[in-house]
Amino acid sequence: MLSAHIVPLLITTDLPAQAELTEFGELLAGAVRALPAGGGTTFPGHLHGGVFWLGRPAPPGAPPPAAEELRFAALLGFLSAAGPGLTAREVTAAARAAIVPAVTARYGDLGGPPAVITIRADDVRERTPADAIRVATPQAKDTASVTV
Repeated sequence: MLSAHIVPLLITTDLPAQAELTEFGELLAGAVRALPAGGGTTFPGHLHGGVFWLGRPAPPGAPPPAAEELRFAALLGFLSAAGPGLTAREVTAAARAAIVPAVTARYGDLGGPPAVITIRADDVRERTPADAIRVATPQAKDTASVTV
């Protein structure tokens, strides 16, 4: 039986100071397009949310952060997924299994893997900053999009 879920997520990680949030968001959205289901199979995922820097912004006129510094970035959003007999926990685990290697491949080992955490839907709506950069998984031409 096919199960469909919309899972609210918080994804956080350290990034190099010069990293671009738009690129980070696109990386996350692309990573969940085909979620691992085990046995070499995948199921489709669609991430829709906003990426932003956590922490205080640098005051006006302050020098830019040093290249070796890390900044804490986050995505708050919803992951839509459908697959055989899935639970929300399994969808989150599959997202983690797809996101961690994608972030590591792009940015290298930054001291710890990204955190991929299920949260409340209200937290996504209430805590996503108005200036967050919106991202969404690109859809293949032959698949339907689930919007939230």
